[in-house]
Amino acid sequence: MHGAALPSWVALAYLIAGVCFILALRGLSSPVSSQRGNRFGIAGMAIALVTTLVHYAPRLAIDDDFLGSEARDVGSTFDWLTLGEIAAAIAIGAVIGLVTARRIAMTAMPQLVAAFHSLVGLAAVLVAAAAYLNPEAFGIAAGGVINPVSRVEMGLGAAIGAITFSGSVIAFLKLNGNMSGKPILLPGRHVINLGVLALIVGLVAYFTQDQSPWVFWSAVALSFAIGFLLIVPIGGADMPVVVSMLNSYSGWAAAAMGFTLQNSAMIITGALVGSSGAILSYIMCRAMNRSFISVIAGGFGGDAAAAGGAGGAIDRPYKRGSAEDAAFLMKQAEQVIIVPGYGMAVAQAQHALREMGDLLKKEGVSVKYAIHPVAGRMPGHMNVLLAEANVPYDEVFELEDINSEFARTDVAFVIGANDVTNPAAKTDRSSPIYGMPVLDVEKAKTVLFIKRSMGGVGYAGVDNELFYRDNTMMLLADAKKMVEDIVKSLG
Repeated sequence: MHGAALPSWVALAYLIAGVCFILALRGLSSPVSSQRGNRFGIAGMAIALVTTLVHYAPRLAIDDDFLGSEARDVGSTFDWLTLGEIAAAIAIGAVIGLVTARRIAMTAMPQLVAAFHSLVGLAAVLVAAAAYLNPEAFGIAAGGVINPVSRVEMGLGAAIGAITFSGSVIAFLKLNGNMSGKPILLPGRHVINLGVLALIVGLVAYFTQDQSPWVFWSAVALSFAIGFLLIVPIGGADMPVVVSMLNSYSGWAAAAMGFTLQNSAMIITGALVGSSGAILSYIMCRAMNRSFISVIAGGFGGDAAAAGGAGGAIDRPYKRGSAEDAAFLMKQAEQVIIVPGYGMAVAQAQHALREMGDLLKKEGVSVKYAIHPVAGRMPGHMNVLLAEANVPYDEVFELEDINSEFARTDVAFVIGANDVTNPAAKTDRSSPIYGMPVLDVEKAKTVLFIKRSMGGVGYAGVDNELFYRDNTMMLLADAKKMVEDIVKSLG
């Protein structure tokens, strides 16, 4: 592929695909335009895929000896494949994607995203390995010696891809409940992490001078290890930032491989994913009062988590209410702010919640929804669920836009959210969530808090002192059933 320039129509098609990806990213920045953005993304990927197949497929059906040396240089990347194998691979991937998309529950979406990131990382490693083992086929070697620039691209792509793969696997296991969400703190982890990262950088640099197998495979092995070491110390409260950061890593891995393959569509797409993921991670770090550098280094929030890890459910008196009590209080209110969390997602209560909001609005009550940037297990989790239930976009507000309104709100209705409403984030320095901006629900005249039981704690592993305050009424039940009972009472 490096041996000849792409035909102009191919370059133009890849450019159009890149524009579609940019428009997709722009559209996905707002719930109002998200569907249009998704269509642009699908169109861009379809253009890139069809262009690649049309450009290279004819070379697969012709014997190398018939092609001639010049054509063989261009098409030899795919000499080991057949058109049938490509079609079979696409069909298998399409079936897996369709079945997964139709069956996956919204509550499992965060771990699905983590799994997707791991596949992108693994793909980058496999492409780098294929290019290393057969560089002539990729047009990046002369006489068995790989071009120094290609070695840099290959080394970086393999390293970032390996980190993405192993880190995403750990994130998946934590999100899926196969591993504890609590931080696993290794002795001297910061020194170990920095040492391993420095060694990886040194090996990639040395790889430009010596392409020996031990250099390449050592860098790959250490990268797999550091991905594990970076994510294991991170607790559940910080997992949304981890998912966002791994998304960024997967983009940079794809971009690096795009340079190796000289594929402009991969470079554009990877750069878009990498930069947007990094920007989103930065925004979320600010929302959680975390250091962006510590996100990249791994283990952020770990020391605080260790200090506050003993926090469990507190045996203190609390006020318990019923669906009828909640319905009466909200019907008498002028304004109700609903705060959804992961518990709403688990119970699939978003449709009943929207129905409750509609009934309150018929009673003349102002209804708004407050979304914390890291509510749920991935960025935008609550926004997607509310959009699925057709909650009007103009009723949904981010933390910085609505926090000042709680002080003049009659009822704050918290459904399945814990850590993002915990006042300890502002007062308790030993808490793993200390310093994280939270929704000021405690300032409302009355706080209605739906929770399955008083025995559990939030994903960060700490109890919420808000449960025991005088202006809080606990509604202990499954979130969906409680909201449905409130709807009946309102009707």
